[in-house]
Amino acid sequence: MSDLLTQRDLALEPEDMARLANLCGPFDEHLRQIELRLGVEINNRGNLFRVIGEERAVKAAAKVLRDLYDTTAHETLEGQKINLYLAESGIDAIQAEAAEGAQEVAIKVKRGVIKGRGPNQARYLHAIATHDINFGVGPAGTGKTYLAVASAVEALTATRVQRLILVRPAVEAGEKLGFLPGDLSQKVDPYLRPLYDALYEMLGFEKVAKLIERNVIEIAPLAYMRGRTLNDSFVILDEAQNTTVEQMKMFLTRIGFGSVAVITGDVTQVDLPRNVRSGLRHALEVLRGVDGISATFFTSKDVVRHPLVAKIVRAYEAFGENGAAEAGTRDSGPGARAKPGPSN
Repeated sequence: MSDLLTQRDLALEPEDMARLANLCGPFDEHLRQIELRLGVEINNRGNLFRVIGEERAVKAAAKVLRDLYDTTAHETLEGQKINLYLAESGIDAIQAEAAEGAQEVAIKVKRGVIKGRGPNQARYLHAIATHDINFGVGPAGTGKTYLAVASAVEALTATRVQRLILVRPAVEAGEKLGFLPGDLSQKVDPYLRPLYDALYEMLGFEKVAKLIERNVIEIAPLAYMRGRTLNDSFVILDEAQNTTVEQMKMFLTRIGFGSVAVITGDVTQVDLPRNVRSGLRHALEVLRGVDGISATFFTSKDVVRHPLVAKIVRAYEAFGENGAAEAGTRDSGPGARAKPGPSN
């Protein structure tokens, strides 16, 4: 992946299951809080932890984990305590420094010119322009999907690609929808609506309808990608945290010549069945050292929706209640997630 992405392995000593459970929190909600705030990926098995992300954020996360583990020897951790440690991690200064060197990419679409808001969005747009496979990982409202669709529309308009293919796994977000009436298109439309919304905003309803009718724009569930080779295409896989390991491998191996792929997702909002490992998490770990692949990690500071969205995300970080709402979709306990231990 991009040289901005690094990995750090650490072992928290002494190994104590009670202290590890205290550190990770119910359903790993404390780890999710750290991931969301610092924009990193944290995998663990027992007292062995692996942190993946941009180098300085990884360093800050490793320090936070060690400090918090020391605290577990004499204190029960809560969301407010973790938020305090995160505030002292120096991540705000890191992001401010990164903003100075961010390279701006301007995308021209029907609605005007789209530019990155903040350093992470700027790096994300630049990565999409310079890499064939790109990961955009972070919380809701950070522009991951919107900027990917904007880049795809520009590439299609400039004839750098011949097709635009938008894909999502058909996974329900915490509720069972049951039988959905209609043909295949009508059944999968509810899952793909966010992609339609972005296209309509950038191209208009009539043009999108015409391009879909001509199969220039294809919107499909992930299950229908198997067996295909996608040449001269701009492919976006949205909500990738809800892919399985097998589905993610299948999708990544569909990429053909002249194609660009963008994979977006939020590793803190997995809707897969309990104990099923997220393909996005697995791919970030497996592909970390592969040249030609980029990964951009967004944080709550990058939220650009309604101002209240950023406040809501930060409130959940501080309060530490993420896991309670997602109890059915999280692995419980500090060592329950089926993650490979850190390498020597």
